[in-house]
Amino acid sequence: MKLLFYPATAALCLALGLSSCSSNEDQNLAETSDNVILHAWSWSFNTIADNMADIANAGYTFVQTSPANTCYVGENGGMALFSQEGDSVSGKWYYYYQPIDWKIGNHLLGNRDEFKAMCDSAAKYGVKIIVDVLPNHTAIDHTAVTASLDSAVGGHENLFHENGFKKITQWNDRFECTTGMMGGLPDVNTENPDFQYYYMQYVNDLIACGARGFRYDTAKHIGLPSDPTDAKSAKNNFWDIATGRDSIRDITLLMPDSLFIYGEVLQDKNVKEEEYAEYIDQTASAYGHVLRNALNAHNYFADSLSHWHHKVSPLKLVTWVESHDTYCNAHESAGMSDELIRMGWVFLTARQQGTPLFFSRPDGSTRENYWGNNRIGARGNDEFKHPEVIAANHFRKAMSGQAELVSPSEDGAAIAISRGNKGVAIINFTDQPQNINIKTTLPDGTYTDHVHNASFSINNGIVSGTIAPLTSYVIY
Repeated sequence: MKLLFYPATAALCLALGLSSCSSNEDQNLAETSDNVILHAWSWSFNTIADNMADIANAGYTFVQTSPANTCYVGENGGMALFSQEGDSVSGKWYYYYQPIDWKIGNHLLGNRDEFKAMCDSAAKYGVKIIVDVLPNHTAIDHTAVTASLDSAVGGHENLFHENGFKKITQWNDRFECTTGMMGGLPDVNTENPDFQYYYMQYVNDLIACGARGFRYDTAKHIGLPSDPTDAKSAKNNFWDIATGRDSIRDITLLMPDSLFIYGEVLQDKNVKEEEYAEYIDQTASAYGHVLRNALNAHNYFADSLSHWHHKVSPLKLVTWVESHDTYCNAHESAGMSDELIRMGWVFLTARQQGTPLFFSRPDGSTRENYWGNNRIGARGNDEFKHPEVIAANHFRKAMSGQAELVSPSEDGAAIAISRGNKGVAIINFTDQPQNINIKTTLPDGTYTDHVHNASFSINNGIVSGTIAPLTSYVIY
């Protein structure tokens, strides 16, 4: 079924009086995604467990942890998110992205017992745990790799691709991209059967403890069957093993049909999104970029939000306003206000497809101090349970199976996302109040939203009312 969709092009068609105009995407009425992910970035396992009631009440179906693997101990084990002048505690958040072994537990987030207790707490509240996993590389200081890991893979030299210590210079060359050293991180030979056997024991142990999903870090740097092979690799079969299509010796991925698995496949030239989609869901990095552009411009029409900027179905995409990388690395999104991020979140979450991920910013963070209270293990700020965020999360579940109609105001300042005849989310992208008259699919009548008790009227398919600056409203 082709559903009507009102981006800039559709608004132009309507203005010109054309009788037919729709988006270039087929939207199936029955195809909706109801899941919502909280990225509890740098929260310890104990912190996540302690806050599970709030997470569940806020409407999240998944909570994603930072990497649980044994990792490099940098700066004497300091627990700062990022070393700051004047702070007696040093550290870096990204040390847990530098594996020295694939066992559960590290000095930053907690041990195996604490991981299991967190999973048990999640199950009690009906929430599922996604673990960030990273088989693609080791720590920059690869000599820190444990003796047991070296022994398991047949010696230290067998842990890495033959090309694994050569820096990637041509990022769109699939051989370099999937076998070369990225950011000083030596590239693991993920095709080595001994490594696969060792790594899958780690994954299955995570599942046995209660994990029900995985986010594959740097997934586009792990070769697909159609990619060229490293000199040490007979075939690129990692994804067949990791997703349970194939076994490695006597080990097969546990309960593959019950897991949510997606990968960080950042979009660029010559990235094989369609082949990755045969195995895993993927991050919608390009869509996050255009959404931030529109938010920063306070105008829906400032960038191309009318399509998903991806080759695969939006049902296979994890969407975000920002990720930990856009916040932490180049601080691409860190200067955006919490209110602006929230408006983007409601926009994504109210929509029919994609699986939105909410990045939890550090507690105490400001637009001048991105690291806030600057401690690994602590809970993020309260934005993950802001009333508008909660309302959007619950709206998404209530609208299951309902087709969307995205209707911006004529000037792009406000957007209404209608879901069938059951509900509508209204968002003010600007820092000024707006009087709206926007198309909706809800029946005529007077409605009160679930967050602010604001009143809206719908007459002849047009929703009218006054909306406050950088504020969202949910009606159903």
